[in-house]
Amino acid sequence: MNYDLIIARYGEIGLKSPKIRSRFERKLVKNIKATFECDVERNQGRIYICPDDFEDGVEKLNRVFGVVSYSPATSTHTSYEDIDKTLTEYVEDLVSENLIDENTKFAIKCRRVGKHDFTSQEMAAHCGGVVRDVVLAPVDLTNPDLTIFVEVREERTFIFHEKIKGPGGLPLGTQGKVVVLLSSGIDSPVAAYLMMKRGCEVVALHCNNDPFAGPKVTELFNQLVDQLNIYAKGTPIKKRVIDYGEYLQAAKDNAPEKMTCVLCKSGMYHIAEKLAQKLGADAIVDGSSVGQVASQTLSNILATRYGVEMPILSPLIGLDKEEITAIAKEIGTFEISKIDDGGCSAVPKYPETRADLERVKEACEAMNQDVEIEKAFENIRKLD
Repeated sequence: MNYDLIIARYGEIGLKSPKIRSRFERKLVKNIKATFECDVERNQGRIYICPDDFEDGVEKLNRVFGVVSYSPATSTHTSYEDIDKTLTEYVEDLVSENLIDENTKFAIKCRRVGKHDFTSQEMAAHCGGVVRDVVLAPVDLTNPDLTIFVEVREERTFIFHEKIKGPGGLPLGTQGKVVVLLSSGIDSPVAAYLMMKRGCEVVALHCNNDPFAGPKVTELFNQLVDQLNIYAKGTPIKKRVIDYGEYLQAAKDNAPEKMTCVLCKSGMYHIAEKLAQKLGADAIVDGSSVGQVASQTLSNILATRYGVEMPILSPLIGLDKEEITAIAKEIGTFEISKIDDGGCSAVPKYPETRADLERVKEACEAMNQDVEIEKAFENIRKLD
């Protein structure tokens, strides 16, 4: 097809006030330009993109949050003569690519913005006649095999037949910053992705459990961030790592063995809170899903978050493993997360599943948690 631009559409951005909508549009355009080389124009709720490499642009636009759908299109001047010529060439290309023939039921859908000497229905009927002149295909407005869209906007008219689904959401970087507790597992990368989809800039915090976990964990963490970063052009994920083995050893040495996982998660939340405060982030994010593992029973979720004042967001909280895995496969993190990282040897044989808050407080005091958190936080470092 002889396309000359891509039309991108957004959804809930259009519901914002004019000032906010304009700001979100500008950020969306910036993110598109950071994803692939292109020229971009905003006009009346549409974003018109002219990529340097058209196929590359069509592929990568699916990674830009805020884009609800997009269409490779051909543009022309708004006049019967120009529309006839362009539509005729467009349909001839469809015929040559075997997308329409005399047995293909088709429909024309016309949308019009501005003042013209014809109605949308009149232009749709006229364009239907143009198509019939090229190929004697039957018209079916109810259940067509192929729909050709003619979008008339003031002095420009756009013709296309595809509406490709985008990732949706809000432009990345419009909703503040969050610290995500990111492991090498399946869940937390999906949680990070969903927060990015809602427009949040992500700082990924990785807790290195050496000697209770091997170097493969950190290696997979880096690979997962690299994969997530294909959705974060313009606002890349920042990486932070902290050596967490000494904290875990203190928990195992001074608190009941079965409380190790509870104390581990509690310490992670407190460290993430300190990092969030340092970097100006507004919330902590994790991959918790109710009941999935021992630390994610409702009572343990309550206990592990005790004393943390910053909001802790768990976008996967009501999803099951199959739903989470489906998203992981879609975004390309599953194949990385399923690689065996050796696990964590600090996990007790019988972990606590119904933590009592008072006993958790006693365990925190026994291991001198505040001091251990401060010691761990002192060695936090960048991996960017």
